[in-house]
Amino acid sequence: MEVSEPPDEEVNHPIFRINLSSSLEDVSQDNPDAESSNVILIALKGVIMISIIVTALLGNALVIASVRRHRKLRVPTNRYVVSLAMADLLVAVCAMTFNASVELFGGKWLLGSIMCDVWNSMDVYFSTASILHLCCISVDRYYAIVRPLEYPAIMRTVTVTAMLSSAWILPALISFIPIFMGWYTTQQHLDFRRKNPQICMFVVNLPYAVISSCVSFWIPGIVMIIMYCKIYKEAVKQRAALSRASSSTVLNSVHVRRSSGGSRHHSRTSHQLLLHPSDASDYGRPLSYRASAAELNVENGTSIRQQTRSWRAEHKAARTLGIIMGAFLLCWLPFFIWYLTTSLCGEACYCPNTVVSVLFWIGYFNSALNPLIYAYFNRDFRDAFKDTLKSALPCCANCWKTPSQFV
Repeated sequence: MEVSEPPDEEVNHPIFRINLSSSLEDVSQDNPDAESSNVILIALKGVIMISIIVTALLGNALVIASVRRHRKLRVPTNRYVVSLAMADLLVAVCAMTFNASVELFGGKWLLGSIMCDVWNSMDVYFSTASILHLCCISVDRYYAIVRPLEYPAIMRTVTVTAMLSSAWILPALISFIPIFMGWYTTQQHLDFRRKNPQICMFVVNLPYAVISSCVSFWIPGIVMIIMYCKIYKEAVKQRAALSRASSSTVLNSVHVRRSSGGSRHHSRTSHQLLLHPSDASDYGRPLSYRASAAELNVENGTSIRQQTRSWRAEHKAARTLGIIMGAFLLCWLPFFIWYLTTSLCGEACYCPNTVVSVLFWIGYFNSALNPLIYAYFNRDFRDAFKDTLKSALPCCANCWKTPSQFV
């Protein structure tokens, strides 16, 4: 059956998802070379899409399993990470798979009008949920590093639960509700959809395009950029402060070693009392004990070394999450620039279907990238991944020489 074309009014509207594959019916039956090249192109697209889907499925499932399996990963921040992995997993299952089927079947939709709305809703919903989780993670890291004294009071279990709930509930306001109510598009497109159920296009009106892009990308993206700029500035300040504190500790330790050559029965000066805030009976203890005591921080009772280790752990986590944010911007920014510009200027900002297809799948690829970033940049996750894989795949038990020490 010949597929009717959308009316002229439809062409001028911005399209959120275009049927991106050229129809096989357009290939001339008298041109076997063109037909064979089209088959090769479809096969190549299929390999790329399936690879992204499988990577996203396995990678995010591995994140969830690793956190569940290893106590060391059960920290408050990783509640966001697990929830993010679940959102990315659902992007792969509920969005990528349907998009790939449309691509590989020549742009035809085989599941009917209602499932088309379901797919469109799930695509917008889970992609937005993934982005909002990254925004929540940036806010959590901001309080952990820039305002550490307030972090335990602010980021309580109730707060974390409320943030995660918002990341799952808010996307419904721009996906299922407006799509099933028909608010997202024009009446002409709704009429076209009823006459052509084999075509699943997502044609949006200008108000929906602006609101959905702001909620899904622009507002969370701006929040993340602001949070990580402040985190970076604070990291520079803390690094300089710890360097000065470490240098001061070394000088104090040298002073203690020199003064230890005198009589052990001399009364302690006020300076020595600050260096050794322990009981006076400790003064006769070995030099190594007294030198390590000089490293105590009088204000909070923790050593410079402990502070340095804690600072490095926090900033290593922030660096990993910063890289995740950078990957998110690189993956989704091109798509949302196209989405917003075509919404504002219509057909004047025409973009070839092949380019739009690439933009979509670069955005989807972000859901597969996050677990790869964890595995490469975060040692705890890297070791947990190895241990989980060895447990799941006994045949790979000898792939790593150093077993993970998680119990």
